[in-house]
Amino acid sequence: MGKNWPWSGIFLIVFLLVLWEVAMRVSGIVTDSFAPPSKVVVAFLAALKDGSLLKATGETLLAALIGLGLGAGAGVLSGVVLGLTPLAARAFRAPVETLRTLPSVALIPLSLMAFGFGYAMEYSIIAFATFWPTLILAQAAVIGVDRQLLDVARALQLGPISRVTKIILPASMPRLVVALRLTIGIALVVGVTVEIAANPQGLGYGLVIAQQSLHPDLMIAFLMWVGLLGWLLNRAVVEIERRLLRNRGGASMRSAT
Repeated sequence: MGKNWPWSGIFLIVFLLVLWEVAMRVSGIVTDSFAPPSKVVVAFLAALKDGSLLKATGETLLAALIGLGLGAGAGVLSGVVLGLTPLAARAFRAPVETLRTLPSVALIPLSLMAFGFGYAMEYSIIAFATFWPTLILAQAAVIGVDRQLLDVARALQLGPISRVTKIILPASMPRLVVALRLTIGIALVVGVTVEIAANPQGLGYGLVIAQQSLHPDLMIAFLMWVGLLGWLLNRAVVEIERRLLRNRGGASMRSAT
């Protein structure tokens, strides 16, 4: 248990929070743009009690996860195709390198015109943002598959779908999990950014409302909750990766015996 928890990091965070509280109490600073941790905690509990925090969290997570599913799913499929067909990879290299550098938030005006306010607009931008890194990492994972495994697939006369599902995807799984860890953070960041800039829902919109109503305690509470949410999502993916590797190791041991 002790090895799984970064106690030194937790102690550092607690120390910094105490230092922050003491500094504001001793200095007597009163400002509309900052608040001590004690007030932040009170604001967080109040938002949790009245349901506004949970509602905003659900809206942001729904948009982030559906957008991630659409973008990462399409990215894996496209990456597998490009990784298996060098001719297609060369043909699409220029469009991929051009489009992947386009900032996803630059699509907000276009997406607003197409979908209006709401989930569809947010899904589309998150899907765009997560598609490109997933495609590149999936393509690299497929290219990096051991050639001997592909020779085995040909020797077994596996069809294209069986070759992908039984050989390529299992062999690429560690890199695909890395892609998921990367893109889940991107999905959350882009989702909150879209909500701050244009979409009146979710945690990003909650941050804007708290700022406009001069409630720095609530604003900081929402901000810290977004950071904690990102950490929890990353921990969940790490745990999934650990379980997958454990299962693969167990399967390898069973096949060896």
